[in-house]
Amino acid sequence: MNVHAILAIYRFEMARTFRTLAESIVSPVLSTSLYFVVFGAAIGSRMGDIDGVGYGAFIIPGLIMLSLLNESISNASFGIYMPKWSGTIYELLSAPVSYVEVVIGYVGAATTKSVMVGFLILLTARVFVPYEIAHPVWMLCFLLLTAVSFSLFGFIIGLWADDFQKLQVIPLMVITPLTFLGGAFYSISMLPPVWQKITLFNPVVYLISGFRWSFYGVSDVNVAVSVGAILGFLALCLVAVWWIFRTGWKLKA
Repeated sequence: MNVHAILAIYRFEMARTFRTLAESIVSPVLSTSLYFVVFGAAIGSRMGDIDGVGYGAFIIPGLIMLSLLNESISNASFGIYMPKWSGTIYELLSAPVSYVEVVIGYVGAATTKSVMVGFLILLTARVFVPYEIAHPVWMLCFLLLTAVSFSLFGFIIGLWADDFQKLQVIPLMVITPLTFLGGAFYSISMLPPVWQKITLFNPVVYLISGFRWSFYGVSDVNVAVSVGAILGFLALCLVAVWWIFRTGWKLKA
């Protein structure tokens, strides 16, 4: 394992983050703060508890997950797309660095950025609503597993994309709608029975439900199913990345 190569990629990506601190860190935190103001304070004050949890506190896991998914995908996809766009990826591929080390470097940096944003949002939420974390270890596990999985997914998107527009297609047209419809702002038990069954086909439901359970001990689906869904998606992304580097798909001109 070429640790120096991994650290070089990791440090380069993290340095880029701190050069664009406003866009990388501050912007998602401020955007999420607006959700707390609108949904937590304005609307939440007019709503009762959901599963014994105040509405302002109830939406915290959903808002963190919303930012975590988008930031993980965006950071990883942009990180690997830029070398493709500039042509420097061929220097990286010809260097004595394995694809495993390349993936660890890029995905590790994207995961770090996403987790930083997640913790900052968690701290920001304390300003607006009181909350407790019932299972802090599980909360950290869900946070890390989700960040790693979707950073890998973003890495795949970055390899697939042919232009900057494609980098935003999946986060804006797929991930964000699925998150809003996946129980980020409500419990799926509040839906009519038919829609409850339909919603279970939304994979983001399992992410948000498991993450919410780690906070308050309540969930819409079985926690074991949530863990299985995350691990299954992680395995699928790992297989996809292995296949891409093995075949050279989107890498060889």
